[in-house]
Amino acid sequence: MFTYSDVLLKLVVGFLFITILINLTGKGNLAPTSAMDQLQNYVLGGIIGGVIYNPAITMAQFLVILLLWALLIMVTRYLKTHLHWFGKLIEGEPITIVRNGEMLVENCLKANLSAKDVDFKLRTAGVYDISQVKRAIVEQNGSLTVLNRGEGSIRYPVIVDGQVDPDVLELMDKDEGWLIEELKKQGIDQIKDVFWATYRDNSLTVAKFNDN
Repeated sequence: MFTYSDVLLKLVVGFLFITILINLTGKGNLAPTSAMDQLQNYVLGGIIGGVIYNPAITMAQFLVILLLWALLIMVTRYLKTHLHWFGKLIEGEPITIVRNGEMLVENCLKANLSAKDVDFKLRTAGVYDISQVKRAIVEQNGSLTVLNRGEGSIRYPVIVDGQVDPDVLELMDKDEGWLIEELKKQGIDQIKDVFWATYRDNSLTVAKFNDN
């Protein structure tokens, strides 16, 4: 039997659950940067929206569903952070569509972008002459990052979650051997110990997993 008190109670529980989950899993889903962030928002909203008006689902069942979804999200986020192949499977990787003024058509198709989509993204980013583009990358959330010629050093991560981005090294005309030597200068022996590293103005900035 439908009652407003039941709906109110479920709304309160749903609100508290969303607040707790956001604080436990990070603020990424407030400003989604990946497909996983979007999925978490959609499914959680669907669960709460579909349950609160269904008197056949008890409060206990509602809580179990929410807890199962929270467990799935937290396990997935943990695996995504610690297993590169899993993160790549779930969220994909940034795709370079323009390199050194040349349009990479195969990469555009890989990103499921038509010529019209690419043109729109470039114009939105203020690019009207791709010959002036050093690199244009479609990020996991679909946004476009553009590095123009003459804008200075690379401003893109060389290492992310303990994994090297070979495309960035290629763009810098460097190799993994050079990167390992640079890390050793900072007392780091293994690439997998690096949470994030970026190269700019002939300097490698590094953040390690065990940094406080």
